[in-house]
Amino acid sequence: MDIFIDTSAFYALMDADDQNHEPAKAAWSEWLYQPIRFSCSNYVLLESIALIQRRLGMKAVRRFQEDIVPICQVHWVTPGLHAAALSALLAADRRRLSLVDCTSFEIMRRLDLRDAFAFDRHFAEQGFTRLP
Repeated sequence: MDIFIDTSAFYALMDADDQNHEPAKAAWSEWLYQPIRFSCSNYVLLESIALIQRRLGMKAVRRFQEDIVPICQVHWVTPGLHAAALSALLAADRRRLSLVDCTSFEIMRRLDLRDAFAFDRHFAEQGFTRLP
């Protein structure tokens, strides 16, 4: 099984006060003992680190970088992928949809991934299965 991880899930794992922390923690704890490949993009990591740093501080960033990131395969956004995601963002013409989300959707389509560890409703709107 392959699962793409979104910023919403990374943040929920890191913040015990986040409303999705308990389901995120339970799913993550279960998945770590299964043959699952976790993926994300460098854009998701950038967004996640910025959010964790701003809200939780540098100690949390270090913990995230040391304990969670090494488990993930990071897909680096190429200029072509960036252009495709930006085109999708502009075509959608939605203020609350982000370039990072559009990049994630494009990566997931290109890799034929169906499952996203995400609490962001945009993944379901795009036809992906949100986990947990």
